[in-house]
Amino acid sequence: MVLGVNDHERRLASVVEGILESYRDHGNINHLEGSNLPARSEVSELLDDLLSVVFPGYFNYEPLDELTARYFVGARCARILRRLEKVTGRALAVDCPGAGASAEELGRVAHEHALDLLQAIPSIRELLASDVQAALAGDPAACSDAEIIMSYPGVTAIAGHRLAHHLYRRRVPLLPRMIAEILHSRTGIDIHPGATIGHSFFIDHGTGVVIGETSMIGNRVKLYQGVTLGALSIKSREAGRKAQRHPTIEDDVTVYAGATILGGDTVIGRGSTIGGNVWLTRSVPPGTTVVLDTPSLRFFSLPGSGANGAGEKNGAGERERPAGDVGP
Repeated sequence: MVLGVNDHERRLASVVEGILESYRDHGNINHLEGSNLPARSEVSELLDDLLSVVFPGYFNYEPLDELTARYFVGARCARILRRLEKVTGRALAVDCPGAGASAEELGRVAHEHALDLLQAIPSIRELLASDVQAALAGDPAACSDAEIIMSYPGVTAIAGHRLAHHLYRRRVPLLPRMIAEILHSRTGIDIHPGATIGHSFFIDHGTGVVIGETSMIGNRVKLYQGVTLGALSIKSREAGRKAQRHPTIEDDVTVYAGATILGGDTVIGRGSTIGGNVWLTRSVPPGTTVVLDTPSLRFFSLPGSGANGAGEKNGAGERERPAGDVGP
């Protein structure tokens, strides 16, 4: 049966009224009658512009040399300044102690934040140079700086983090977290912009790494995929915000795949190694290696499979071995 036009219009009007009623019932997830928010797409483009200046020549369509680099950096910095002023101003208008300030005042503050980040790029590049060197030294599969910068998700994540962390420390609202979540989507690595990370930091592989807001990470630290530096559950959000909730990882620590380290009182001492899949909620002295006891594996012989494995069998036709036993 084909409905008439009026029937379609009535159904659409009913849908619209239902959605509007939802807006009234659940206003906490609306942003109506407020200032314009930073768009995720424009923040993503801004991040790309920043990375093209941080790593010149790697993410450009045209080659750069000493002559053209000056013009490229000048034009790109001018574009970054305009974009960063705009998105920072929008963020300040929505979420800052001075919300409700005049447009002129917000523009002035946004300009200062934008210029401050551009001025910080040389010092951020110094840290990133050590991060790239750490990746080259720490991964025998790495062939060159170019391969690391253009293809290693850990380097992309830490490069963006160092930019976002600079904004976070200057209390720029919203924008640092948006940058962090764009990087999370791109790399599978979740680093809160509040995390403090020393030089020569390397995340190998990277998928599933989570680093919480108050994490303190020293120099020459290496993490593998699936590592979590997290917080224990808290009873009060406000109380939690006043304390360090995430662990401290001192210099020269290696944390292997799947390890979980939780709590603001947890300190992993300098030069320690944390093995894969370890769960830690207490501190580890310097120079300590922490590994799981060897688990027991269970091997099943299915009826009719023709398997004649040796070893002790239990009543279900199983045989047990320590995980390290790979013999026949």
